[in-house]
Amino acid sequence: MLLYHGSDVIVEAPKILSPNRMLDFGAGFYTTTNKAQAVDFAHKVALRQSSSSRSVSVYDFDAGKAKNSLSVLEFKSADEEWLDFVYANRMGKVKTVNHDIVIGAVANDTVYRVFGLYENGLIDKETALKQLKIQRLYDQVVFCTEKALQHLTFIDTLPPEEFN
Repeated sequence: MLLYHGSDVIVEAPKILSPNRMLDFGAGFYTTTNKAQAVDFAHKVALRQSSSSRSVSVYDFDAGKAKNSLSVLEFKSADEEWLDFVYANRMGKVKTVNHDIVIGAVANDTVYRVFGLYENGLIDKETALKQLKIQRLYDQVVFCTEKALQHLTFIDTLPPEEFN
């Protein structure tokens, strides 16, 4: 399976870095199977870093092999379990890494608005889940441990024309 990582730099040797903000699945190296999502994220990172450089690194990942030797938490949909997990991570309540890899929906801008309403107690969990079900959610594959990163092989970067 091909995975993509959008950034303002090429990432040939991924690392687990401590995030400077609370992320959906906690600390880890974030990737996606969606090329367009990675390109969009590269644009966002470049803006955030005030950088003129954008890059999408491409990796090969054997999910079947990884699932046989690692602890993999996979959310099939943005359900109550996913919502609770993302909420706990975003609130800083998750202090330890319990899985090598976490796979599931990414909270895009629309989902962030729903999440914000939920976090601030303006909507309940049932309403948040109903609103999330009508959203088109992209995926993320997050490598949470160095052991997991060993299953990721850098292939190349997307050519510049893919950023138009």
